[in-house]
Amino acid sequence: MSGFTEVIQDEKTHSGASVTFPQQAGSLKTGQHAVIRGHPCKLVAVSKHKIGKHGHAKVTFCGLDVFTRQRYEFACPASHSVDVPYVALVEYQLVDIQDDGFLSLLGTNSTTRADLKLPSGELGEDIRAKFLDGKNMLLTVLSAVNMEQVIGYKESN
Repeated sequence: MSGFTEVIQDEKTHSGASVTFPQQAGSLKTGQHAVIRGHPCKLVAVSKHKIGKHGHAKVTFCGLDVFTRQRYEFACPASHSVDVPYVALVEYQLVDIQDDGFLSLLGTNSTTRADLKLPSGELGEDIRAKFLDGKNMLLTVLSAVNMEQVIGYKESN
């Protein structure tokens, strides 16, 4: 699951009116999340630069997109606000895999959903193979900035 094991913001802690909240750039640290060029990213490097001749300390962020793992960089004055996404990890019980690749999932409150696709690549192949072998699985779904994606799984009893 590559480092995303904690729930950063539970869906119940905000009103749902916005997918981000502002935070001062100088207060962000490595390991936190920020929106860089429209992509929700986990910050892997944060460097602060001293006050220059124009009077502002600068902060440079380097982050990895939480969905694609693509690297993005961004610099701004430390006193400016940066958008921070609400990020949540939710586990669902896998019920079925449809022929078109959509997953049937069961939530903790007995609600079902069928709007997520099986991930491509090795993760999707592993999930399909274990499901066809009759294994019960909990899928971990990462949610951020109105996007959701299955990022991992574990076998359940």
